[in-house]
Amino acid sequence: MKNSFLLFTAVFVLSSCHVGRFVTRNFANITDYKFFENEEIKKADRTFHFQTADTSTLEGRVPKFINIQSEKIPFEQYLADKKTTAFIIIKQDSILYENYLNGYDRASIETSFSMAKSYVSALVGICLEEGKIKSLEDPITDYLNLFKNPGFENITIQHLLDMQSGIEFNESYINPFGHVAKFYYGTNLKKYVSKLKIAEAPGRFDYRSVDTQILGLLVEKVTNKTLAQNLEEKIWRKIGTEFNASWSLDSKKHKTAKGFSSLNARAIDYAKFGRLYLNNGNWNGEQVVPESWVQTSTSYSTERQNVYYQNQWWFVNVKSAKNDSLQETVPYTDKNGETIQIKFAKAYMAQGILGQYIYIHPEKELIIVRLGKDYGKNSSWSNLFTSISRLY
Repeated sequence: MKNSFLLFTAVFVLSSCHVGRFVTRNFANITDYKFFENEEIKKADRTFHFQTADTSTLEGRVPKFINIQSEKIPFEQYLADKKTTAFIIIKQDSILYENYLNGYDRASIETSFSMAKSYVSALVGICLEEGKIKSLEDPITDYLNLFKNPGFENITIQHLLDMQSGIEFNESYINPFGHVAKFYYGTNLKKYVSKLKIAEAPGRFDYRSVDTQILGLLVEKVTNKTLAQNLEEKIWRKIGTEFNASWSLDSKKHKTAKGFSSLNARAIDYAKFGRLYLNNGNWNGEQVVPESWVQTSTSYSTERQNVYYQNQWWFVNVKSAKNDSLQETVPYTDKNGETIQIKFAKAYMAQGILGQYIYIHPEKELIIVRLGKDYGKNSSWSNLFTSISRLY
């Protein structure tokens, strides 16, 4: 009887705290939306359908092989081996390639992970345009009063957008006692945010998911609506989405969205967000996201402390030796004061921890969506996207 009681107690404790959920569920998975509370995001009244390209034309061409250490591997085999679940290539509103693998299909729900950060950025831009946010240089404490420790008054909204807050936050994804585990598996996000401390003065780039989480809370505060409601009203229903989506919450009791992660949708609808940005925030004549915000968010500035990540978007660093019109070399002063040359593709992307991508190449009018159960061993998706862009 005593042993049974101890076993029951242990199971209860494990299931009721974030460490227990980390242990029992192990590493984050694209099916995690099944275990979390979710708030629904309704689809558009009228679905937008991409055209299907004639595969006999140049525009319909897709890679047949991929070269790995001088070995040619069939493209679809590469995708399958790298645990890909969805891969879509779209050029000029035509689907050149659409494939679902490893047990997934077009209707499969897949968690965005950190691709959600780019959606939060779009909502921030809309709030700025509507005057709900006065300036990106405003301290976040002008809008949020939940911080119990000092120093947050020095952090601006722009600091959060560029991951330069200086907040003490452990981004380790394998530490059950770290901040990410608590924020991902925990049940009271506002409480966790309120107890955060400052590690250093703002201004140095350090990838922190908490920066986006605070942005999400700020959007909710100034709009008096949840992130899911904001996304549904301002973007999702306006861009011809085919399916309902959802945003995972911390708990049924607190109902706070995991703004840094956990938007749950289908690959084809992620592609429509890519199309929205490809067209500078305009959707078939309606300006959904301010054009100036899209251009600012997706144009890297060497004046910033970090040139790889700004305004919740990643810029594509090119690692090949090729020099062509599809890339440009940018001088950048590193933390040691040395000027180095960085090659960038003229593209940007939203990115998630398990190899979720929305890749956008404006000059090529190209969108690539890749989703997967994992990155896949020895994969380099950004290099593959750059290679594909050269085909068109």
